[in-house]
Amino acid sequence: MLNTLPMPRKEDLNEWLRRYFIVAVVPAFRVEKEIEAVLRSMPIFVKRIIVVNDASPDQTGAVVARMAAGDSRIILLNHDANQGVGGAMVTGFRKALELGAQMVVKVDGDGQMDVADMPSLLVPLFRGEADYTKGNRFRDFQALSQMPLLRRFGNMFLSFLAKAATGYWNCFDPTNGYVAIRGDVLAQLPMHRIDRTYFFETSMLARLYLLGALVRDVPMKAHYGTEQSSLAIRKVLNEFPGRLLTCFCKRIILKKFIYDLTIESIYLLCGVPMLLAGVVYGGYNWILYARSGIFAPTGTVVISAMLIILGFQILLAAVNIDLQSVPREPICNGPLPITEDG
Repeated sequence: MLNTLPMPRKEDLNEWLRRYFIVAVVPAFRVEKEIEAVLRSMPIFVKRIIVVNDASPDQTGAVVARMAAGDSRIILLNHDANQGVGGAMVTGFRKALELGAQMVVKVDGDGQMDVADMPSLLVPLFRGEADYTKGNRFRDFQALSQMPLLRRFGNMFLSFLAKAATGYWNCFDPTNGYVAIRGDVLAQLPMHRIDRTYFFETSMLARLYLLGALVRDVPMKAHYGTEQSSLAIRKVLNEFPGRLLTCFCKRIILKKFIYDLTIESIYLLCGVPMLLAGVVYGGYNWILYARSGIFAPTGTVVISAMLIILGFQILLAAVNIDLQSVPREPICNGPLPITEDG
């Protein structure tokens, strides 16, 4: 049930957010040129800024340390070895929970995320209307046109695969890294199972789905600066599909057979074997009779066709149920209470 907390006016939103303990986690690697501007742009309602220097070989750590001397909100954490963006975020998440954060927002250190969008991510969280919010660059066609063409098509393709893998079919931009989460929901996530690499965002969604958390998209513009992405296209094409398939299989096994057993589970148990049997049986006989130079018996063709058609139809029914199984109610504990120092 949605709460009755009044919606603050846009002009009062920043003051309203100062009532809550909001923590920003900034994973930082090779961002010595951008990190100072990012930290200076942090809104006043952010109570703590946790910067995780992921063993950056440049002067990123030194720049942050200098900034921290003039801003008591900044907390610098250093990794001895590079752990990837996911590893940096897990370190930051743990520190945020230790500090008692009510809401945690991820802000990349390369300046690609506009902090002006941050309130839009946080409002559904403090109102208890969502457990996790994330940016969506595909809602505004004008904003979408700002994205490089190759990156646009790559993101759309990976987004579809990520939706299937995580179960959040309603999320149109699941690979977007501008995210925020309630502290009480973050505390329920198994940190040791969150992916430490560039697969972090998808891994988070997969874990949230298993919890039944409500994820909400927040429209925002795509923003790209002069920085270069550290994620090569070839690496994405080589590794992402396999990781997404593994994520999909884990979701189906855990959610459909271990945590629960529904009619969708029965459809999967029946549909997959029937479809595979039809393909294998039909393929085997097609090769056999083609080599013999004679036509396959009608019964053989019908059996194969029926198995394929029935298996496919049953799997379509399972997919339809899966589309309707997206979490629709938040698991958080209602509207957030105002902190004493808010």
